[in-house]
Parts: sequence; structure tokens; C-alpha cells
Amino acid sequence: QVQLVESGGGLVQPGGSLRLSCAASRRIFSVNTMGWYRQAPGKQRDLVATISIFGSTVYADSVKGRFTISRDSAKNTVYLQMNSLKPEDTTIYYCNRATAPFSPWGQGTQVTVSS
Repeated sequence: QVQLVESGGGLVQPGGSLRLSCAASRRIFSVNTMGWYRQAPGKQRDLVATISIFGSTVYADSVKGRFTISRDSAKNTVYLQMNSLKPEDTTIYYCNRATAPFSPWGQGTQVTVSS
């Protein structure tokens, strides 16, 4: 079983930045494409960014050019740098494997973009 712990969320003004972190309990990033998801209340969980084992990245159109996913395999940590944040980015963010997500999910980290 893999434990995923997300952190780094908070309250930020529109246009601001946050850096989310996701720590795994064991080495998984070198053999799995990892992703950051977000889920607003009452809506499905959407995948917004992925990073492959080769370091290639893919982004949802809604965050492209503003968010950057990266990883530090030595630290078993994946990051999501979020810039130019918008109110519509407000929700809970989770990390997990991009396909066949591990269970259980982490608790997520709340991001609130508001003036």
C-alpha cells in the first residue's frame, strides 16, 4: 500500500502563486506516471497535470501555461507549481498515479483563490 500526503495549499489572492507537494511513502515515481487532480464539491475528480517516468509533462487546457508539475524521485515527492491563480482554481488538489490510481487517496490539500 502506498500513502500519499499532499501539502502546500492555502489562501491566495488572484494572480498569486502556490507550490503543492505530494510525498509518497515509498519509491513509486520512477516507475509510474504521476498526476495532480482536483475535485470541486459535487463534481468529478479531474486530472490537471501529469509527469511520466521520462519526465515528459501534459497539462489540461485550463492550467496550461500557469501550472508546472515536477518531481524529485530521491525525495519521493511530486510538486505542482501554480502561478497566475484564478478563483476558478479553488478546490481540493490530490496527487496519485495517472492511470489506475492507488487506493486510498490522500487527504488532499485545499487551494482557495480569493481577494
